[in-house]
Amino acid sequence: MNKSTKVLLIVFLVLLTAGVTYVVTSISLAAHKTTQTASYTPQQTQAQSQSGQEQQSTPTEQQQTVEDTMDKLEEIRAIIDRYYIGEVDEKAMSDALAAGMINGLQDEWSLYIPAEDYMSYVENTNNAYVGIGVTITLDEQDRGFVITDVTPESPAYNAGLENGDVITRVFGESVIELGIEETKNRVRGEEGTDVTRTVLHGETEREVVITRATIKVVSVISETLSDGVVYIKIKNFERNTARDAINAVKAAVRDKASGIVFDVRFNPGGLKDELVELLDYLLPEGALFRSVEYDGTESVDYSDASCVELPMAVLVNEESYSAAEFFAAALQEYGAAKIVGTQTYGKGYFQVMLPLSDGSAINLSIGKYTTPQGKSLVGVGVTPDYVVEVSTETYADIYYSRLAHEDDEQLKTAISALKD
Repeated sequence: MNKSTKVLLIVFLVLLTAGVTYVVTSISLAAHKTTQTASYTPQQTQAQSQSGQEQQSTPTEQQQTVEDTMDKLEEIRAIIDRYYIGEVDEKAMSDALAAGMINGLQDEWSLYIPAEDYMSYVENTNNAYVGIGVTITLDEQDRGFVITDVTPESPAYNAGLENGDVITRVFGESVIELGIEETKNRVRGEEGTDVTRTVLHGETEREVVITRATIKVVSVISETLSDGVVYIKIKNFERNTARDAINAVKAAVRDKASGIVFDVRFNPGGLKDELVELLDYLLPEGALFRSVEYDGTESVDYSDASCVELPMAVLVNEESYSAAEFFAAALQEYGAAKIVGTQTYGKGYFQVMLPLSDGSAINLSIGKYTTPQGKSLVGVGVTPDYVVEVSTETYADIYYSRLAHEDDEQLKTAISALKD
């Protein structure tokens, strides 16, 4: 068995028999005003003979399963080495083995991240990266990758790229053949270097040369609507989101806004500390975030007595995940905001990024959380106070930021809810 396979088998054995010990992670679990309320240490037992001498314990069923798995993998490798006619890509096999271990957990939130993709995950967490400043997703017509968001004042913005444009090629290579991750890797690179893209705008295709730069992702957008209502869109809860959202709320209070509408539709969540910091600013004294980690340790994050006393509403949909739906749930349970939109996804586990020795990493679920009132959102999500369904076309328009505020029925309902 080669070295990389042996390393992965050792990782597998550790995960199954010893649990997870984590150090520097990309998702901070440092408590914000946290009180440890309970601690559980698994009981340890020893088998001793009547004479008092320690005896060797028999292998547990779990240990036997691990040993059987290692034997099986060695057997498969031996068969490949003897019979396989093609060339073996050792790294691809290593990555597939690692991914298979994590996929075997049957947890949609845990995943293996190859070394070449790890830095992009770290950059996303920091809300900053070197690139051109666009967010992309697969085009429904399979023409390439459609741009869903262009960062203001970014190289892409200055080059005239717009939401809805379709990127078809990078350096002359088809992005469909490259796939979305490799396309991102080709676009990202060293600051000050150029990337050549072929872009489809409507029916017109053109080649664009764009110089890479450090992009700071704008995760909070604020604007004042009619009747003095302040609209605050929160795109994620990654680094600096709490700071920017709190500044937007402070401005609303200073300008004597009549109310605030938070928009967390299509928000995938992010860092717990960012979530708790924003909730602490908005809500009065009390419990905020309850969690139980893999070793049984329970903790509760608390808010202080200061709070924001303005009418508030939160826009959600089925793609409001994790911190986003928790944000809505906490405001709802405190009676601080009305929730408008459609049922959220229903996540209740949190993850940490665990770097591996070869530069790859695993994003692993290590605990579960509940709302301030102790309710789990797993498979349930948040039920809006005002359910407002939208058509498939409108749903897409909201996602691509094409829907005007005056045509947004969910937003209009949220504004009306501020007066109830």
